[in-house]
Amino acid sequence: MNQMFSVPYHVARRGRSSTSFRERGVGIVEVLVSVVVLSIGLLGVAAMQSVALRGGQSSLETSQAVIQTTSILESMRANSGNSNAYNTGGMVCTAGAAGTLAQNDLRDWVNELKATMGTPGDTTTCGQIRGCPANCVITVRWNDQRAGGNAAREIETRSAI
Repeated sequence: MNQMFSVPYHVARRGRSSTSFRERGVGIVEVLVSVVVLSIGLLGVAAMQSVALRGGQSSLETSQAVIQTTSILESMRANSGNSNAYNTGGMVCTAGAAGTLAQNDLRDWVNELKATMGTPGDTTTCGQIRGCPANCVITVRWNDQRAGGNAAREIETRSAI
C-alpha cells in the first residue's frame, strides 16, 4: 500500500526564489548605498556636535566674564570708602603687586580672570575699571577664537557704588 507520488519539477522548486542571473547582487548595491547615506548622516551629526561644543564654550566664557565683573563689584562695595582706588586707568592684563586692600582685590580679580577664562600663558584676557565710584564701568576682554568667536571679545558692566 505504499504508493509513491511523483511531484512535478515546477512544484518542487516553489520554495526557492526564481530570480534571474541579472538580478543577483542587487542586495549588495542597496547595502552599499545605505552605508554611504548613513556615513554622510553621521558626519553631519559630528559637525553639528562640534558647532554646539564651540557655542557652549563661548557661552561659558561669557558667563564667567559676568561672574567676574560681579565679583569685583562686590569687592568694591565691601571697600566702598576706597572705591576710587579700583580705577585701573586702562586695560590690566597682568596681576599687580600686593599692597592695599584695593590692590589685593584687583590682583586677585585679574588672576581669577586668567584662571577661569584664559589659557596657560594667556596675554589676551584683561580687565578695566573706570569711573568709580559714581559711574563704574567694568570691562572684561578675552580671546574667543577658541570657541569660534572674535579675537577680542568684550563685555561691559555698569554700576554705581
